[in-house]
Amino acid sequence: MTKNTIAFQGRPGAYSDLACRAARPGWITLPCKTFAEAIDAVHQGRAEQAMLACENSLAGRVPDIHTLLPNAGLSIIGEHFQRVEHCLLAVPGTKIEDIKRVHTHSVAMGQIMGLLHDYKLTPVVEFDTAGAAEMVAAWNNPEEAAVASELAGTLNGLTILKHNVEDARHNTTRFYIVSETAARPAADAKNIMTTLIFNVRNIPGALYKVLGGFATNNINMTRLESYMSPGDFAATRFLMDVEGHPESPSLSKAIAELEFFSRESNILGVYAQSPFRREITDITSGTTRTTTTAQDS
Repeated sequence: MTKNTIAFQGRPGAYSDLACRAARPGWITLPCKTFAEAIDAVHQGRAEQAMLACENSLAGRVPDIHTLLPNAGLSIIGEHFQRVEHCLLAVPGTKIEDIKRVHTHSVAMGQIMGLLHDYKLTPVVEFDTAGAAEMVAAWNNPEEAAVASELAGTLNGLTILKHNVEDARHNTTRFYIVSETAARPAADAKNIMTTLIFNVRNIPGALYKVLGGFATNNINMTRLESYMSPGDFAATRFLMDVEGHPESPSLSKAIAELEFFSRESNILGVYAQSPFRREITDITSGTTRTTTTAQDS
């Protein structure tokens, strides 16, 4: 196994690359074309861990993860929240008034409508934000610009003409950090997340009774996503994130209820909460606390 290497989906300088560097300072980041390739990199020993995007505060869930995680053979050992801060990038010497076209990923394009409108720029959708930065650097044409991370600009020798060009300032992506070796915290540890996947039995009220088990045991559910099981219109699979350790009395009772009304269930990971969650709670409650995403694990 290649120690201290973490794989991600995307080109160098992508937001997933930025997330890897924040969560694992000093580690080597390994770019991969797809999520499946990032998972394979861990199995093949080319990386010790992988950083997999699972949801975004604006775009919602990342669909590929639902189909890949159940059969990936990896354990979720941590989570990381990465703020998405888009920069307008161009070749050195370019002025904003020189630009005619902006290149970026389709999701990012939908997040910079104000920039496009204010400067009357033509949008050109590309496969990746960091890939767009690479192309703009290669073209060396002041009429072409990219919207990507500051890291993508640095890696490709581009000038940042404008920081934070995104329309929404709360744009954040959540990632699962996965490994072949589970690193489950102690049962009495605080601030723990558990991720489960399950198929409810095809009977009336099965999902209601599953969720009721979490409610009656005072378990906070932070995520519940549904999707169809391959080739089966009668079976729905659910991916769930809850707060707590599965060996704690309350969560173990809730999981027992889930298993009774499910055809199949599996715990994908038990891991420490990101400090980002407590930061959000403090903001909501009107208090403040300084945290750093580099502490995510």
